[in-house]
Amino acid sequence: MDNDAMPQDAWRARIERAEELAQKHAFAAEVLRFYGFIARFQGELFSRLSDRTAELPANCSPSGELPNWLLGGPFQQFLARLRNHAPAKVADRARSLENGPAEVRMLLLNNFWNGLHPQRQEVDEFIARSYLQPYAGFLRGRAEFPQAKHTSTLCPFCGRRPGVGVLRPLGEGGQRSLICSLCLAEWPFRRILCPGCGEENHEKLPVFTAAELAHVRVEGCDSCKTYLKTVDLTRYGLAEPVVDEIAAVPLDLWAQEHGYTKLQANLMQI
Repeated sequence: MDNDAMPQDAWRARIERAEELAQKHAFAAEVLRFYGFIARFQGELFSRLSDRTAELPANCSPSGELPNWLLGGPFQQFLARLRNHAPAKVADRARSLENGPAEVRMLLLNNFWNGLHPQRQEVDEFIARSYLQPYAGFLRGRAEFPQAKHTSTLCPFCGRRPGVGVLRPLGEGGQRSLICSLCLAEWPFRRILCPGCGEENHEKLPVFTAAELAHVRVEGCDSCKTYLKTVDLTRYGLAEPVVDEIAAVPLDLWAQEHGYTKLQANLMQI
């Protein structure tokens, strides 16, 4: 696979969609505009990665030690932006990391990269995932992995949980896929199957939609009480799944009020 799997234009499309939805839906405007801010940095970092291909790991592994340069200046720049523009809780943590020892910053990123829970889980995970997502996507674009034949709940490249589902037009219906919460890989997944526990009984797999974003749906499971949101491109083909999932905050509130736990929080920790 080549880097066209996640081109620079992908971030531009997400930024534009986030702004469009922020203007339409006041209930999600703040989080969408902050997402747009993050996506701008991610797009810039992805472009910088293209210029440093020779310094990246040859095996494109989604684990192990991160490149030293990625742990240094670019991360400091990201923390400085968060310090100046992020909500108070994130800005305070960014300031602490920026002014603290380099070893703490390196440990935070390497631990997250290798699947270890950050010390301050929610804020640190947001910072690490936001920063490393372009790197994970870049490596994925250079790697060979059995994406088309993959049937697991976990990402075929980096092994992380899916963050959103997608229904893409196929014939007269829709083909379901899952999108990774970290590297944004997409792989086919059976439509009537819980990605949390493997439940196959459609009577235990309720679906809920809301008028505000009718093309986004909650797909719950009454066996494991988890849920995933799916963006239905057969109903609205101009949606950007990652962005539209973030925008559909009312669906998260509905699911949680009915006792479901999200399979994987999105980038904005919703």
